Amino acid sequence: MQDAALATALVDGISTVFRGHRRAAELTITGWLARGHLLVEDVPGVGKTTLARALAAATGGSFKRIQCVPDLMPADITGTSVWDEHERRFVFHPGPVFCDVLLADELNRTPPRTQSALLEALAEGQVTADGEARPLAERFCCIATQNPIDHAGTYPLPDSQRDRFLLRFALGYPDQSAELELMRRDGAGADLARLGAVVDAAGAAHLRQAAAAIAVSDEVRGYALAVIRATRASKGLALGASPRAALGLQRLAQARALLAGRSFTTPDDVQGIAVEALAHRVVPRGAGDPEQAVRDVVAAVPVPR
Repeated sequence: MQDAALATALVDGISTVFRGHRRAAELTITGWLARGHLLVEDVPGVGKTTLARALAAATGGSFKRIQCVPDLMPADITGTSVWDEHERRFVFHPGPVFCDVLLADELNRTPPRTQSALLEALAEGQVTADGEARPLAERFCCIATQNPIDHAGTYPLPDSQRDRFLLRFALGYPDQSAELELMRRDGAGADLARLGAVVDAAGAAHLRQAAAAIAVSDEVRGYALAVIRATRASKGLALGASPRAALGLQRLAQARALLAGRSFTTPDDVQGIAVEALAHRVVPRGAGDPEQAVRDVVAAVPVPR
């Protein structure tokens, strides 16, 4: 399957730069194929920026980075209009959100008003500036990061904001051989400079359309919905997954099937992505672990035969 080979080539390209676990590269491409945005929660220095830059390079897209700080304003993200003396009118200067891959580094360090500036972009693929709706790039993808350890001076993302992210995952530390290779190469800068585009704009659009065209049978769709509804009835969860989560889980299963070289989805595709797709969208009771709660739900839902 040519599309699967191309999608795998994207994962391979990212893996030549990002020296962490290959699953992180697979999750990144899965989320990108499913036309979603990613929330990466991990400690500093494990390659979050490298992963985002590698995605932009491999998909032939433009890359912008926002370093989220407490005094960041919404206009610093969306852009602003400036009076042009020569043209005698206000001219809009686009902000960094007008790109193909946006890295919002440490998103929880910027206040809620600025966080919300991204909400329209993540949900609708546009931003409203000076009363005018301005569309973003067709393949706009936001990778937002958070440090799960350091909470001083942070503003936790509200549930409505977290629900806009299709996937949430951690990178973890690389294994010994990968970290040794990273040291030999003195970082990923040289590899990143050599990474060429695996697909162009037309190829990227085609791959995303191919993922959306992967067949989902009524049995698999019903199984995915059963998992979603089981989160709402789970005694370990105070809040279950939303209908938006159901749509996202289906799209992710399609993208996962494409990567596997299949033209149809299976229950394994739902099971294989459920934790990363749902754990950040649910609220556990007490001090419960949302990831384990999702695993328990998946284990309890009968699999169609």
